[in-house]
Amino acid sequence: MLKYIKVFSLAIGLVLFNSCKLDLLDSPNAVTLSNASPNFLLNRIQLDFATFFNQASDPGMRLTRMLNQGAAVYANAYTPQNLDALWTNGYANILTDAKTLIELSERANLPVHAGIARVIRAYVMATMVDYFGEVPFSEALDANNFNPKTDSGESIYQAAIADLDRAIANFGANAASVPTDYFFRGNRDSWIRAANTIKLKLLLTSRLANPSAATAGINALIAGNQLISTGAQSMAFRYSANLANPDSRHPRYASQYSPTGGGDYQSNFYMWTLVESKGFPDPRARFYFYRQVIRNTRDVNELRCINNQAPAHYPAGMPYCFGTFADLGYWGRDHLSNEGIPPDGLRRTAWGLYPAGGRFDDDRGQPVALVAGAQGAGIHPIMMSSFTDFMLAEAALTLRTTGNPRALLESAIRKSMADVRSYALSTIEGSVVTAFEAARGINWENEVNRYVTRVLALYDAAANDDQRLDVVLREYWIALHGNGVEAYNMYRRTGKPGNMQPALEVNPGGFIRSFFYPAVFANRNSNAKQKNNVETPVFWDKNPAGFVR
Repeated sequence: MLKYIKVFSLAIGLVLFNSCKLDLLDSPNAVTLSNASPNFLLNRIQLDFATFFNQASDPGMRLTRMLNQGAAVYANAYTPQNLDALWTNGYANILTDAKTLIELSERANLPVHAGIARVIRAYVMATMVDYFGEVPFSEALDANNFNPKTDSGESIYQAAIADLDRAIANFGANAASVPTDYFFRGNRDSWIRAANTIKLKLLLTSRLANPSAATAGINALIAGNQLISTGAQSMAFRYSANLANPDSRHPRYASQYSPTGGGDYQSNFYMWTLVESKGFPDPRARFYFYRQVIRNTRDVNELRCINNQAPAHYPAGMPYCFGTFADLGYWGRDHLSNEGIPPDGLRRTAWGLYPAGGRFDDDRGQPVALVAGAQGAGIHPIMMSSFTDFMLAEAALTLRTTGNPRALLESAIRKSMADVRSYALSTIEGSVVTAFEAARGINWENEVNRYVTRVLALYDAAANDDQRLDVVLREYWIALHGNGVEAYNMYRRTGKPGNMQPALEVNPGGFIRSFFYPAVFANRNSNAKQKNNVETPVFWDKNPAGFVR
């Protein structure tokens, strides 16, 4: 019988083969100018970009104490294989598709398609430089060159800025049609502002390498008055609550909100900063974190550190394990804690409502579930309105660009609060938020004003610009929840926030100033030369060795 089945299958296969006209010179998986749909291609680029942002944000958040970094020493935190997916997505997917789409769009009078592709390409290429240093660019997408050489990080940054300028011109041109836009729903003004604000980010990031160019460029952007300035203009990728076919929930929600829980360990230090460090909770804490229990365990089998003393090298006042909020249910891990995983998946503090689309923390103390909170309809906060003012405040303090850093700090905090709250109230969890506040007599505006007053008092008490910068960038770090790209760049560029929680080990090795080249590049490219260590700075990081730990 098996013989007859095989013969029948072969016959069917021959009929199907002969009934089709196949050009074996064209790969059915390859996008070419002759077979590509500009709309479908741009949709793919936007979706891949959301994945890229999440892939890049993860290590950035962990290294800057926004999430637990599960390794005892920095050198072991990320192997060359760990970032293969980021590299492949960046080059094989986004940059390749963007090149094809731009060529296709220019032939078909679709400048908005081209503009969006250029903004995304500029962001991706700059991030590759930020994470790896010198990477392939000028030879990267040549189909006949399997061993592209690397370009200097500075030249790639210049190319990214030029791409952003061309994108802005694209958005001002007449178009035959407009695409599906997952970010701004076809609003060209918002795309222009996004391009300018990413340009601001690149100029500020490279300020140590070329302060005069950064100063002139940032002042020109300020004078142009076309930066992201309101919540409606913020660049964020929005997920839905769809569970399957496809699963379009926020990846942080998808990995943690399940019948068994698990997923990320939140950073004890980051939670302590929001909950305890100012003497009262940050109004955003209940949106950022969801406590599955409202009182911490006393069982050493669930949490080994509860019977341990803080490491001797921890400075006085530095939180360890649960710190001073031991009875509040915040359950995370300390920096570079690599201990085993106990059965605490339904106890550890989870991602909250913002930005992952989880639950608002209303003291219910219930475990996460497959369908809970906003059901994963979260966002990737790629470039929010508050980020603009934080960057301008840093520029004003360090480059003396136009603007009052204190006023920019206040504006940035208020915008961050507004972004978090407006997103939260727009979700199906919004009624939970308002009901909780009504029951507790919480006035959101009063909470925000108290917080702003406290931060401005800290700013005014600072003795010099370096201390004032620390106040500004600590607040930026807090507002960056969900965005590890900007946090990682900021930390290496400025060393801020200062007084970060140390590693549990006395000597965790040098901080990761750039990552090892991914294995897919280092092992397959004859022109690639793997780094000796992860302490190699990128071109814009002019700080001395040991500047950050």
